[in-house]
Formats: sequence, structure tokens, C-alpha cells
Amino acid sequence: MPKLIQILVSLALVVVVVIGGGGRWYYYVANTASPYDEVGITLNGFMPTALRKWGCDKMHATFGNVLPPLGCGASDDGKKWM
Repeated sequence: MPKLIQILVSLALVVVVVIGGGGRWYYYVANTASPYDEVGITLNGFMPTALRKWGCDKMHATFGNVLPPLGCGASDDGKKWM
């Protein structure tokens, strides 16, 4: 029985981290404050390419022609959005 409890607690922890991280990432790409949030940039870096591109496109539409945050740059100098 203790092994089952350990598995259930581990599973619950994974669910909380995945849902919490995903929600925090969406808040980052949909925010209107700043594209340079450190936690958001980190979470965006862990996303698959398609989701990261969608998030970067959403932020580019919101913030216009500011420099892209880390992970959203398309050129070597980091001045163009992906």
C-alpha cells in the first residue's frame, strides 16, 4: 500500500506542475505588461517549436516592433521575431 500512495502523490505532483506551468506560460504570452519576464522566457523555451512560435507570434502582435525576448528571435543578432 505505501508504494501505491507514493505513486499517487508523484502523479498528483506531476499534474500540478504541468497544469501550473502551462497556465503560467499562457499568461506570459497573453500578457500586456512585458515580453521580458524571466519565468515566462524560461517556460517558453521548454515548449515545442509550434507552441513557442504561436506564443512568439502572439507577443509580436501585442508588443509590435520591440526586440524579441530570448527564444523568439529569428536572426543571429536577435533583432527579428521568428
